[in-house]
Amino acid sequence: METLSRSESIIYAFDKNHEPIKMISSGTTIRIETFDCFQNQVTSEADKIEQLAWDQTNPATGPIYIEEAMPGDILKVKIDKIEIGSQGVMMTLPNEGTLGHRLTESTIKILPIKDDHVFLNDIKLPINKMIGVIGVAPKEEAINCGTPGPHGGDMDNKMITEGAILYLPVFVEGALFGLGDFHAAMGDGEIGVTGVEVEGAATVTLEVLKGETIEQPLLENEEVFTQIASAKTLDEASRLATELMANRIVQKTGRSLAEVTMLLSAAGQIEICQIVDPLMTVRFVLSKSILTQYNTKLI
Repeated sequence: METLSRSESIIYAFDKNHEPIKMISSGTTIRIETFDCFQNQVTSEADKIEQLAWDQTNPATGPIYIEEAMPGDILKVKIDKIEIGSQGVMMTLPNEGTLGHRLTESTIKILPIKDDHVFLNDIKLPINKMIGVIGVAPKEEAINCGTPGPHGGDMDNKMITEGAILYLPVFVEGALFGLGDFHAAMGDGEIGVTGVEVEGAATVTLEVLKGETIEQPLLENEEVFTQIASAKTLDEASRLATELMANRIVQKTGRSLAEVTMLLSAAGQIEICQIVDPLMTVRFVLSKSILTQYNTKLI
């Protein structure tokens, strides 16, 4: 199996001008190591937030060049395994996140991780290992790793976890794939700006799909098929995700837009991924038990 160490190359933006650190062929499985979102700068609750190098946050390990990938293709990312460290970091900051206007000072918390749980003082929380930043290089100018978009990026979607398959549009030759910003646990919204930030490693299988295009990332797991979308507001992101999901079902099934609208209104779910990044991210979720009745696959 191929491997990529976090010490080999990290990026702070998805950029078509980056030189790839590794070249692989479609279908390759690779284990990728990552720093946490603070690049492992925080090691103690006594650390001073003011002393952090904020230009070294949200690093992704990469970029990886997939030899067969060309603009207009789809990069299929199967998340085989996520490994995480033995402790995580959370912090709160004045004027950051949904409740930041009520906070007057910064706080750092180190959270032990043991036996599939995270410990917040005396409260035991189940782990939910997930990848916050994952994506490819955009077609135009570079996009920092803290911003989501059609290329992926900082979607902070808790469904991006073991067993999921993420589909990303390819904009440049080789795709230039990277990932980082793991969480041991994170709720929908990530309302405090941080989840339980943690270092780790992901084993993923990268496969190029030809003959079909997508506008924004898609995700599926054993239970659901989802359309992800990011926009300036939750309303805009929700409309975009709904439109794209409806378009795909109409295209793949041949059913009328009226029927698909009824289907999505009766059985679809709009769910928030995150509300604290420069763009908001949502997912439109539909059960595979419903989609299988159409006897067709959406991708």
